[in-house]
Amino acid sequence: MKKVVVGLSGGVDSSVTAYLLREQGYEVIGLFMKNWHDDSVIISDECPWLEDSNDALIVAEKLGIPFQTVDLSEVYKERIVDYMFNEYERGRTPNPDVLCNREIKFDVFLKIALQLGADFVATGHYCRKGIIKNKNGSETYQLLSGVDGNKDQSYFLCQLSQAQLSKTLFPIGGLTKPEVRKIAAENDLITADKKDSQGLCFIGKVHLPDFLQQKLKPKKGVIVEVPNTASHFIAESPEFEDKAEELAYYSKKPAYVLSDGKVVGEHQGAHYFTTGQRKGLNVGGTKEPLFVIDTDVDNNIIYTGQGKSHPGLLRNTLFVSENELHWVREDLALTIDETMEVEARIRYRQPLQKAILYRTESGLYVDFEEKQSAITEGQFVAWYKGDELIGSGIIS
Repeated sequence: MKKVVVGLSGGVDSSVTAYLLREQGYEVIGLFMKNWHDDSVIISDECPWLEDSNDALIVAEKLGIPFQTVDLSEVYKERIVDYMFNEYERGRTPNPDVLCNREIKFDVFLKIALQLGADFVATGHYCRKGIIKNKNGSETYQLLSGVDGNKDQSYFLCQLSQAQLSKTLFPIGGLTKPEVRKIAAENDLITADKKDSQGLCFIGKVHLPDFLQQKLKPKKGVIVEVPNTASHFIAESPEFEDKAEELAYYSKKPAYVLSDGKVVGEHQGAHYFTTGQRKGLNVGGTKEPLFVIDTDVDNNIIYTGQGKSHPGLLRNTLFVSENELHWVREDLALTIDETMEVEARIRYRQPLQKAILYRTESGLYVDFEEKQSAITEGQFVAWYKGDELIGSGIIS
C-alpha cells in the first residue's frame, strides 16, 4: 500500500483531499504545518492557526488517520518572511504564496514526508498532474490547470520542479469547489462550510504596512502625480537595430524624476507601496482615482497617475533575468534566440493573455499582444501551452 502525507491545513480542500486518498486505498497521514507564532500582526480571526490545527485534528480523527503537527516557523521566517522584507526594501513586491509552495510545502514539508516513509505528498490545490511516458521509460510530469476555472491554483505552483511534481498528488484538481464542499458535507467533515482563508500563506489576513513596519521603519516622503501628457508617454520611439534591443527598450519603465509632475501629498515610506496600488495614498481632489505607477525607494518618492488607463500603468513587455527563470517542463526550455507562442498571466486569477517568449543571453522577454496593467517587479509571470503551465519567472 502506497503511503501519502497530506498537508492538513484545517480547511475544506485538504480535508477532502485526505478523504479521497483514503477512499482510493492509500495509507494516509495528516500533517499540520505551524509556520507562524506572532499573532500581533493578524488583523482578523479568519485564519488563526490554533483553530485550524484543531479542525485538522478533528478531520483526521473522523477519517481515522494518524495526525501530527510540525513546527516550521523558523525556516518559514527565514525563507519567506525575511525574503518579503528584503524584497519590499528593494522596491519589489514579492508573492509569498508562490514562495511558500516552492520553499515550504514542496521542499521542507516534502522532505519531512519522505523521512516518514511516504511515497507522495498531497495538497488541496485546484490543479492537476499529468504524466507523459517517454520512449526511454522515463516520465515527464505536467502541471495542469484545475478544472474549476474560478479556483485554478496552478499559478501558485509555477516554481515547482520535475522532482517535486514526481512526489506530489492533487486529488481535488478535477473537481469544482461546490463538489468539494458537497463531499465534505456528505461525510460530516467539520470543515464543509468553513470559509476559505485569506491573506498571507500561513499567516492570515494582515495589515501589510503594520507587518512591514516590524522591520522597515516609516520614512516620510512625497507623492508625485505624473500627468498622462508627460514627455515619457508622448516621445517617439527610437530606431532599433534588432528585436532584442526593441524588447529591452519596451520592457523598462520610465525613470521618473520630481519635475515630471507635481507633489500632491505625503507618505510614510515608498517601500510600503506597490505598482498599481490605489488604496492608502490618502490624496483627494482628483478627477479620477490615483494609482501608483512607480516607487523610488532610494529617494523615497511615490509616482502616481490618474485612472486605470494612465500610460504609466500599461506595458506590453516584461523581462525575467537568467537567474530568476524557471522551467517546469525543462524539455521545453528555449535556447538563445528561440521564441515560443504562449499564453501568460502576471497575477493569480488574471485571464490568460496571448504572448510571445523571446530568449536572449541575459534572460527571457515576455511580449504580450495587449498592454498589461501594473506589471510589477518581484511578482511572478507564468506561461502556459493550453492548460499546461510550462514555466515561470520573477519579473525584473
